[in-house]
Amino acid sequence: MASTEKAADVPGRTTAPQDPDDLAGLEAGLDALDSTQTVRTPLSQTLLRKVLPPVTAVALVLVVWQILVWAEVAPPYKLASPSDVWGEVRAAWLQGMLLDYIWTSVSRGLLGFLLALALGTPLGLLVARVSFVRAAIGPILSGLQSLPSVAWVPPAVIWLGLNDSMMFAVILLGAVPSIANGLVAGIDQIPPLFLRAGRTLGATGLRGARYIVMPAALPGYVAGLKQGWAFSWRSLMAAEIIASSPDLGIGLGQLLENGRNNSSMPQVFLAILLILCVGIAIDLLIFSPLERRVLRGRGLLVSR
Repeated sequence: MASTEKAADVPGRTTAPQDPDDLAGLEAGLDALDSTQTVRTPLSQTLLRKVLPPVTAVALVLVVWQILVWAEVAPPYKLASPSDVWGEVRAAWLQGMLLDYIWTSVSRGLLGFLLALALGTPLGLLVARVSFVRAAIGPILSGLQSLPSVAWVPPAVIWLGLNDSMMFAVILLGAVPSIANGLVAGIDQIPPLFLRAGRTLGATGLRGARYIVMPAALPGYVAGLKQGWAFSWRSLMAAEIIASSPDLGIGLGQLLENGRNNSSMPQVFLAILLILCVGIAIDLLIFSPLERRVLRGRGLLVSR
């Protein structure tokens, strides 16, 4: 009896609740913390929050554009009207060339990005996990990432000629550093406790990279993938603008260059709009859902 009273008097020591009602309340509270309630957003609210703002922005841009044309702030051969650009879109569609322009560039860009993904991922793992490799290659990767992609076009043409291999080489040189650096940044942000727990459980080497390192570094890795795609697309456009050949076909970059050579501002604006639309579509269809899924899985996605 005395020992019980002494235990109760010891500072900082608490006794377990003996009341069954208290235990049930505690368990219910823990269950409420673990459970996440998902409420399906109505379609009307989704359209209002997600679709209406960009549509409104596009409409405002078109209105301002048309007002500038009416105000004659520039000659017509310098500032084409939205109707002139729409006429160029319609002509390309009727000629059956519009989808060819888009597919020529998109197919090259996606294939080049997949090649960059296959090379940049193991390179990022190697740089992040081996200190000697990081000291030797890390600064080079950072320098390559800051180097404009257009700088690689002339040497690639000299080395490989005017062909698709030249295009893919420029894409790889532009995208691989971004993907590798994104993965390195994601790995650097992994709590050391995760890595120690993985080693304790026997997850070392390739198994540790697969089951511990890559899942824990996924947010930074996805950010690197988004940036890698942006560099892939920009590198491809630079290569298509500078290097032209009948064997390469007409992509969006070549379409832009043809508009400049022909002094056709509607064609120039058409190429710019198509390049912009493809970049936005890839982000909305692929990378934004992937990023939301990763953040939601970690409880980092706040409701908007």
